[in-house]
Amino acid sequence: MTNDAATIGVGSCGLDDGQGDHSEMNMPLSSSSAQALGPHGAAIDPGRFRSVMGAFATGVAVITTEWNGELYGATVNSMTSVSLQPCMLLFCTSEGSATGAAIRRRGLFSVNILGRHQYDLSIRFTGTRKNRFEDLAVAFSSDGLPLLQGAAGQLCCRVAAIHKAGDHDIILGEVFSGEENTCSPLVFHKGAYGSFHGD
Repeated sequence: MTNDAATIGVGSCGLDDGQGDHSEMNMPLSSSSAQALGPHGAAIDPGRFRSVMGAFATGVAVITTEWNGELYGATVNSMTSVSLQPCMLLFCTSEGSATGAAIRRRGLFSVNILGRHQYDLSIRFTGTRKNRFEDLAVAFSSDGLPLLQGAAGQLCCRVAAIHKAGDHDIILGEVFSGEENTCSPLVFHKGAYGSFHGD
């Protein structure tokens, strides 16, 4: 699911045991191990890659900003934390994205992590609708960043770096404020929306 500003598609994150010891990540592989981990199965193409990555369930967020008096926003699921010191995150936006271009110019953006009850916002910010903010309950940060009310979490960030990667841009942001609300998160998996309920 792709629009002018975002891709509902690929997301990833790294796990850290908190001990700061990553020596196992540098262990050399024997030739037999490398062969066992080598390419196998069906050849990859964009359609298959999208399908396989769809097996990785993710949360859903709307990235927003304001530039030159206009509000911009796009739905993404390719968003992950990067660092705790300093607090940083990244998300991916498609090439030619109007929201991505506005974020590049403004240098600031907000992340609105959607709750299950905000499924309609995810759809709204992936569609072709011109005024995506029309009739929405929107608050603003002290820096004028639009915040979608009722979101499960909200983070305000400044752009730290932008890297081109294939047909997308990776936008790295340093987080300078954040809030959260208690609610069930909106989840995206294999092209469908759902929610998470703990045991």
